[in-house]
Amino acid sequence: MPVRGSTPRTGVLPEALVTKAARTTAALSLLLALTGCSAPESAPHPPASASPVSAPPLSTPADPTDAAWAQLMTPMNAQAVALLSLAARRADDPRVRSWAATLRTAQNGELARLRPLLARMGLPDTNVHEGHDMPGMVTEHDLRRARTVEGRAFDRFLVAQIGDHLRQSAQVSRSETKAGTRPDARRLAAALVSARRAELDRLAGLSARTG
Repeated sequence: MPVRGSTPRTGVLPEALVTKAARTTAALSLLLALTGCSAPESAPHPPASASPVSAPPLSTPADPTDAAWAQLMTPMNAQAVALLSLAARRADDPRVRSWAATLRTAQNGELARLRPLLARMGLPDTNVHEGHDMPGMVTEHDLRRARTVEGRAFDRFLVAQIGDHLRQSAQVSRSETKAGTRPDARRLAAALVSARRAELDRLAGLSARTG
């Protein structure tokens, strides 16, 4: 006969924990489905035999959804910066050059917040999506192509590629604000969503001029 207040049998999860686990799995699946990629590298854990460390931990292990978002947004921004950097020499329209320079500064500012976030999660600052064909990611192929065109052709290419980057990064960041668990990651994701709205508004005016 069960005793009131006794703990559940080993191997039987309380319904609340099962529901939470299901929500986390669904959220991670949604975020990864938007990127068309697989699960990210998780934060490393020390071996069980490791000696205890007296100093306080420098990082907090990452939730899978937060890790997926941060490990996607960091290379997305870095690749976008690489493309935007080409505008100074290759763009035809001075308004495109000015827009690209301003956006490059903003994207670098986001990277200055994303990289410390990765460190706090205990995640490496490496492109775990390198070689993946993903929506919104400026690829090495895109960069090689951008270096072969200039003038109005470059302007059109830049606006199209960065438009995809902004829209996709806004979409996955909105998912992070809803599904993530780390307050610092969700705050940064919300800031990125807000920035993307303004950037896409400016981009709409450029698209009309370069199309």
